[in-house]
Amino acid sequence: MGDKACTVSIPYAMSKNARVQLFISPMSLWVDKYRPKKLENLSYHDSITKSLQSLASSGDFPHLLVYGPSGAGKKTRIYTTLNELFGAQVEKMKIDVKTFTTSSNRKLEFNVLSSPHHLEITPSDMGNNDRVVIQDLLKDVASTEQVDFASQGRPKHRFKIVLINEADSLTRDAQAALRRTMEKYSANIRLIMVCNTIANIIAPIKSRTLLVRIPAPSKGEIASILSGVAEKEAVKFNPPNDDQARQVYLETVAEASDRNLRRALLSFETLCMQNETIQLKNLEAAAITLDWELIIQNITKSILSEPKVATLAKLRLTFYELLSHCIPARLILKMTALQLMERLDPAKGTKVLEIAATFDERLSLGQKSIFHLEGFAAKAMVVVSS
Repeated sequence: MGDKACTVSIPYAMSKNARVQLFISPMSLWVDKYRPKKLENLSYHDSITKSLQSLASSGDFPHLLVYGPSGAGKKTRIYTTLNELFGAQVEKMKIDVKTFTTSSNRKLEFNVLSSPHHLEITPSDMGNNDRVVIQDLLKDVASTEQVDFASQGRPKHRFKIVLINEADSLTRDAQAALRRTMEKYSANIRLIMVCNTIANIIAPIKSRTLLVRIPAPSKGEIASILSGVAEKEAVKFNPPNDDQARQVYLETVAEASDRNLRRALLSFETLCMQNETIQLKNLEAAAITLDWELIIQNITKSILSEPKVATLAKLRLTFYELLSHCIPARLILKMTALQLMERLDPAKGTKVLEIAATFDERLSLGQKSIFHLEGFAAKAMVVVSS
């Protein structure tokens, strides 16, 4: 949501038609406070920025499929493009709770973040019912033509933007429904789909969208952004005038964040809150390791040191703990596999990679993540002990 104030609309029990609006105050985290609002304020990937400016200024805005690693700036670029298209009205957002009915007459509640010109949805939150959300919501939005009363000198756009998060987590049925919607209602809506990878997106959707890849920023680019934030927030460094030491420190923060700009900003803010003055020589403190990452490191150590059934039983509880704290199963699988590969010889590492690929596919097809994580751990133990 950025640092925009927004309203939340929820059904009120006393009256069927009444709505209660909750006003959320702007967030003050640096990652939101210093998020660019306009395309010209973006500080890296200039060629992509110019392409988005051309698309926004043209009369024919296409469907977009924006993909790239987490924290690369996908949503920021999308919202700056929306600002270019419609102006500041896209910042006036509210959350509505929509109700959908499945074929089995089960009622589902779904949150929709919207402005006068766009909607933001995450259909994959509904699991296998994402197709119902896609069909009903998009049909409802697309059935009415957008009226632009406050174009503020911009070209009038007769379409509404629908921003779909986690598009790569949509089921095949939902993606097929999306393809039909794109064909039927292209006059009234434009879709912008956001995902980390396009490997799980069906070919008909890829062929009907303009693919925009947002690579992760370099360590130097992240360090430059962190330096700018530090200057605005009057962060104190020791030694104060050693630009080279400051650059090395900020690049260490960027590297520890795996070139994830969002995480780098949050980590840097945490360091600044914990220390009145940043000690540039203390590079170990710059690399913040999160609790769940430490747990995954312990999982890797257990698989390598004790490949036994008793260890597998303990790992089940650990996997449950990670999943209950909303750590995605695919991320757990990926990080465990990569850490195992680093510590095994090339032949065994290749086998672990093949096993990880198999269980990654099963995670996307199945519903019980714990089974597939356990299965991967068991197979990895077999490889380790062989």
